[in-house]
Amino acid sequence: AGWPWCTMTLNLEALPDAQRAQHAQRAQALQALAQREWDMVIIGGGITGAGILLEAARRGYRALLVEQRDFAWGTSSRSSKLVHGGLRYLKEGQLGLTRDSVRERQNLLRQASGLVEPQSFAFADYQGRKPGRWLFQLGLAVYDWLAGQRARHHYPADEFLMLAPHIARTDLKGGLCYTDAKTDDARLVLRVLQEARGLGGVAINYLGAEQLLRADDSSDGRVSGVQLRDAAGGGVYQVHAKVVVNATGAWADILRQQQGAPRRLRPLRGSHLVLPAWRLPVAQAVSLMHPQDGRPVFAFPWEGATLVGTTDVDHGADLQQEARITEAEVRYLLAALDFQFPQLQLTRADVIATYAGVRPVIDTGKADPSKEGRDHAVWMEQGLLTVTGGKLTTFRLIALDALRHLESLLPPPNPTQPDAPVLAPSSPLPVQGGLATQQRQRLQGHYGSLAGAVVAAAQAGELSAISGTETLWVELRWAARTETVVHLQDLL
Repeated sequence: AGWPWCTMTLNLEALPDAQRAQHAQRAQALQALAQREWDMVIIGGGITGAGILLEAARRGYRALLVEQRDFAWGTSSRSSKLVHGGLRYLKEGQLGLTRDSVRERQNLLRQASGLVEPQSFAFADYQGRKPGRWLFQLGLAVYDWLAGQRARHHYPADEFLMLAPHIARTDLKGGLCYTDAKTDDARLVLRVLQEARGLGGVAINYLGAEQLLRADDSSDGRVSGVQLRDAAGGGVYQVHAKVVVNATGAWADILRQQQGAPRRLRPLRGSHLVLPAWRLPVAQAVSLMHPQDGRPVFAFPWEGATLVGTTDVDHGADLQQEARITEAEVRYLLAALDFQFPQLQLTRADVIATYAGVRPVIDTGKADPSKEGRDHAVWMEQGLLTVTGGKLTTFRLIALDALRHLESLLPPPNPTQPDAPVLAPSSPLPVQGGLATQQRQRLQGHYGSLAGAVVAAAQAGELSAISGTETLWVELRWAARTETVVHLQDLL
């Protein structure tokens, strides 16, 4: 009761037969895929793999993407949900990374409105606290210059308290504001895959890479394909391709070690708290330096709740197990909230959920995990191209870099426009069904050219939002119907 999408009926007695029929249909489809000759097989269904599939499909390549679990299951659904230029990278001298990130952020804001949205950040300036107004303001001026924009940054204490009314007031001198962007990271992956499929790319979830295949006529053991195992049906399939791309992020060393390559990644865990918006109400994102170690921490409104993050610690657990927050990380983030919002008296009882993701960071041996660089890396090793590291914001640039490394191994591509949008523009939804302007924009951003079909699929009451969220009931129906949901957690 109360879940309209559950009106889709299911004959429980017939379920085993239906499941067998589905498995047989899937097995036939996978067998057909295995018999095709591919230009490219991409392993990994996060934002990096999805971006490579999209750019490959645009160029006319026969490209197949496989993911061992559900799309965006790993890091790409567990990020800080920010499409940002990396303001802190300026401090570390990574001007090129910041420039590229800012420009890609601006592109996504223009081309994916409703999915990538502006988010204002507020940073309080207190007496005696670093970095101080003038140094921070200089960094923001450079940040805006890279983005080709100018904005007011500093506000006196009385005006700043109107922007962030629940912060600590003792020794408050004023504050600074700047603009970045936020997104639904998992939905961004699905939108990119949707675009790729529309151009002829193929993406299959629950199909894991079990073993790299070698060319029989290759003296150096060059990779010529991959053996895949169907996690849903259990079948094993061998797929051959001109190139194999390892886009598995923090898991990339697992495939590389089949090549005898040394480990090069340092998995770092970033964990987050989720609080009800009424318990931690923030119209602006509030950013602060943690009192223990000076790392940046933020709280910002997202999808009807408030996210708090993030940590940055070495992740020594088994990568095949779901990452989770530790007790020490909970205490760390709560200490930041108590420091910045003392009058709210927030406790662990206010936390309604947590999540953690593992970042693929190149290991350079730095003692402080936060000091490791966030640039992406591309390695070609005996025909296996590994693409890892980098940021959510720059997924398109990472994909283009990967394809540049593969040009000599692939047939001539179809011509592409250098200024083509990251995502194809979608037609505006008609004013109907009582949808607010913001809801229509959100659907257009989330579903692109399919937004109209999503609305048309709605049954009575399904164009209303699920309480406490911005998600419409019809989105659950659409996901269950069209987005290769295999397990309940895929839908959730």
